[in-house]
Amino acid sequence: MYFIFVNMSATKGLDHWADILIVIIYFVAVLAVGLWTLFRPNRGNVKSYFLAGRSMPWFAVGASLFSSNIGSEHFVGLAGAGATSGITMVLYEWFVIFLILALGWLFLPVYISAGVYTLPEYVEKRHGGRRIRTYLSCLAIVLYIITKLAVSIFAGSLFIQMALGWNMYLSIVVLLVITGLYTVLGGLAAVMYTDTFQTTVMTIGAFTVLGISFSKVGGMGELQKKYMESFPTIRNENSTCGQPHADAFHIFLDPVNGAYPWPGLVIQSSLGCLWYWCCDQVIVQRSLASKNLTNAKAGSILAGYLKLLPLFLLIFPGMISRVLFPDEVACVDPEECQKYCENPVGCSNIAYPKLILELLPIGLRGFMMAVMMAAIMSSLTSIFNSSSTVFTMDLWRRIRPAATQRELLIVGRVAVVVMCVISILWIPLVKSSQGGKLFTYMTAIEGYLGAPLGIVFLLSIFWRRTTETGAFWGLVIAHICGLTRLILEFVYPAPFCGEPETRPAILYKLHYLYFGIILLIITAIAVVVISLCTKPRSEEQLKGVTWWTRYQPKTVTTEEDVQLNDVKMTTEENPTETPFTEDHESLPRRLVKFICGIEDSHDSLQISIADRRAFMQQSPRWKQFLNVNAILLMGVIVFLTGFYH
Repeated sequence: MYFIFVNMSATKGLDHWADILIVIIYFVAVLAVGLWTLFRPNRGNVKSYFLAGRSMPWFAVGASLFSSNIGSEHFVGLAGAGATSGITMVLYEWFVIFLILALGWLFLPVYISAGVYTLPEYVEKRHGGRRIRTYLSCLAIVLYIITKLAVSIFAGSLFIQMALGWNMYLSIVVLLVITGLYTVLGGLAAVMYTDTFQTTVMTIGAFTVLGISFSKVGGMGELQKKYMESFPTIRNENSTCGQPHADAFHIFLDPVNGAYPWPGLVIQSSLGCLWYWCCDQVIVQRSLASKNLTNAKAGSILAGYLKLLPLFLLIFPGMISRVLFPDEVACVDPEECQKYCENPVGCSNIAYPKLILELLPIGLRGFMMAVMMAAIMSSLTSIFNSSSTVFTMDLWRRIRPAATQRELLIVGRVAVVVMCVISILWIPLVKSSQGGKLFTYMTAIEGYLGAPLGIVFLLSIFWRRTTETGAFWGLVIAHICGLTRLILEFVYPAPFCGEPETRPAILYKLHYLYFGIILLIITAIAVVVISLCTKPRSEEQLKGVTWWTRYQPKTVTTEEDVQLNDVKMTTEENPTETPFTEDHESLPRRLVKFICGIEDSHDSLQISIADRRAFMQQSPRWKQFLNVNAILLMGVIVFLTGFYH
C-alpha cells in the first residue's frame, strides 16, 4: 500500500521524542478514562450498556453531543471549506443549534414517553408497522458506513499520514483497536465520559492553533486583506480558477451564482439537518442517556454554545492556511495538486493538517496530534456504539424476540467488532471517492439520503394523521429520487476548473442544495397525500407516542409489549439458562464476566411508565432558568448571523 502523500519531506512530521511521548500519554489517558467505567455498578444490563443506565449528567451529555459531531471530518473538511469558499459553511454549525434545542425541548419528551432505546423502535411504536422499523434500521447502518464512518476514517488517515507517514492500514487499525476496546467493554457510558475528556482536549488544542495562526498572519484585518491575494503560483492568469471568492467573509452568498446559494444553504442547514440532530441514533442516544429532562436540556444548551466555536477554531484557521500556503492548499492545476496531495481535483483538505505541522513548535505538534486523535476517536466510538444499538435492539431482537440480556450484550459487542472490520474493508472505496471538498461531499450525501427522514419524524410526532403507509412510501419515493441524483454525480464527476462542462444539465444547473429542498418538498407531499388516503391509528394507539399525547401511557397491550414481557424471565421461569453462581464458576470465567460486564440480569428490557414520568419531572426554577438560557443562545446566533451576513 502506497502513502497518499509522496512529498512527505516537504512537511514537518512528528519526528521528535517529545511529540511522540505526548501522543502516547494521550492514548494512555483515553484508555484510562474508558476503562475506568468498567468499575461502575450495574454494567451488566441492556439499559446500562446502550443507554448508560440513564445516569449521565448535563456536562457529559453536552460534551458528547458536540464531540460526536465534531470529528476529524470537521478539522479536515470544514477548514478546507474555509480555505476554498470562506465562512459561508458555518451556517451548518450555527443554524443547527436551533435543532439541538428542539431535540431537548420538543423531540426528546416524545421519545422518552414512548419508552424506546432506538429511533427505529419509536417509529414502530408510533405507526405499528414492522417494515418501516426494519427499513430505518438498515438505512441507519448504511448511512453510518458511507457517510460518518467512511468520512471519519478518510479524514483521520489523511492527517495521520501527513504527520507520521504511516501506512494507511496501520494507522487506521491502531485507531480502531483502541476505540473499539473501550467501546466494546464499557458501552455508552465509556463513550460519553471519554467524549467529555476529548472535548476538553479538542477545545484547548484548537484555541492554541487559532492564537498562533492569527499571530502568524497578523490579525483579522490582515487575514481579510491577504486572503483576497492568496493565489497559487501556477494558474491560468485569464481564468477565475484559484481565485478567492469576493464574498468569502460573508455568510449569505448570491442565490443564483453563489458557490453555496443562501436560500438553499439556509434550508439545508436547518430543516435539512433535522434528521441528524433530532432523529439520528448517534445524537439522540446521548440525550436518552441523561439523568432527566433537566440534564438533557442543559446538555443541549452546552452543546449549542460549543457549536458557536467552529468559525473561530476551524474555518478561520483554514483560511489562514490558504494565505500561508497558497500553492499547496489553493492549487488548481491537476498536476500540481497531484504532486501535493495525490488528488487532482484540489488539496483544500490538507489546510488544517498543513497549518499544524508547519507552524507549531515541538511539543505542541504532539499535542495537536492528540487533538486530532480525540476528534477521530470520538466520532468512531459514537458510530460504533449507536450502530451496535440499532443492530441489537432493532434487528437482532426481530430475529430472536426471546433473546436474553446476556445474549443481547454479547451481540452488541460483536456488532462493534464487525463494524471495525467493515471500516477497514471500506478504506479503498473511501480513497477512490474522496473528491476535492470533503465537507461538501458529506453534506450532499446526507442531504440526499438522510434529510427525508427528518420530514417523516416531524410529521409523525406533530401530525396525528400520519400513517405507516404514508411514512414508509414517502421515504421510498424520496430515496429513489436522492439515489438517482447521487448515482448521476458518481457517474458524471465535476470537470476540473477551466475544462468544459459535459455533465447532464440537471447536475450543474440545479445546485445540490436546491435539489435538497425539492427532495424535502417531495417527501412531505408524498407522506401527507398517502396518509390521507390510508386509515389512521386510533386515539388509544397514539397514546404516549406523539407530542400531543406524550404524557399518556399506553393502556393496550401490543404484540411488542408481549415480546418484551417474555424476555423478563426469572431463573425459575427459564430453566434453560440457569445462571452460574460464584461457587460454580471458575476464576477466569468470573474475570471475563467482570471485564465485559456480562451479568445474569433479569431486569425488564421495557422502560417502565414510572421511569418515563420521573424523567419528565422538572423543577419550576430550573425549567425557567433553562428556558432563559435557550432564548439567550438563540439571540447570540441571530447576532452573529447578522454580523457576518
